[in-house]
Amino acid sequence: MTSENISRRGLLHGSAALVAAVPAFGVVQAGVAPGHKASERTSMASVGMTINGQDVHLQLDPRTTLLDALREHLHLTGTKKGCDHGQCGACTVIVEGRRINSCLTLAVMHEGEEVTTIEGLGTPDKLHPMQKAFIVHDGYQCGYCTPGQICSAVAVLDEIEAGIPSHVTDDLDHVAFSDVELRERMSGNICRCAAYPNIIAAIRDASGHGAAEDKA
Repeated sequence: MTSENISRRGLLHGSAALVAAVPAFGVVQAGVAPGHKASERTSMASVGMTINGQDVHLQLDPRTTLLDALREHLHLTGTKKGCDHGQCGACTVIVEGRRINSCLTLAVMHEGEEVTTIEGLGTPDKLHPMQKAFIVHDGYQCGYCTPGQICSAVAVLDEIEAGIPSHVTDDLDHVAFSDVELRERMSGNICRCAAYPNIIAAIRDASGHGAAEDKA
């Protein structure tokens, strides 16, 4: 059929057929066979970790953050989801002895590693010294940031004891305990209720360094 013989009706019919075919081509090119559901596109990953002293094995979407694995899959809801962008510290947990923001890391990245959450530090019947100190010094108000604050504080004391310097350390060969060091190291944990003086007092108490420094 020549271009002179194409009617307006025929042209419209041909265009409609072409448009209808586009979605099918799009699915095939995306690598998903016709009839497969969108949820089947991502293969699940096996992840094994030690959480609070117990071995756990999960089948997870590889895009699952450590935070969501803890909260949604293991129901360890003590670890809080605050900003979900690594800016508030509410999701802080301890992995292999180091504190991290669990919202910024994928669960599959921690295969075989040891993870400690606030639930693993102590129980209502047997509190961790840091948990006791937070209660004594009223180191929380609304309490939402408290699990992350406590996990971070425990790791901070380990950092200082190990001689790991911070941005405010004067002598890199000798990391001295001070309120300045504590404030710098805890700066990634935001308390929107502004209980910062109480938090510092609690950390000093748990560390055995007693009352706050004289600011005179």
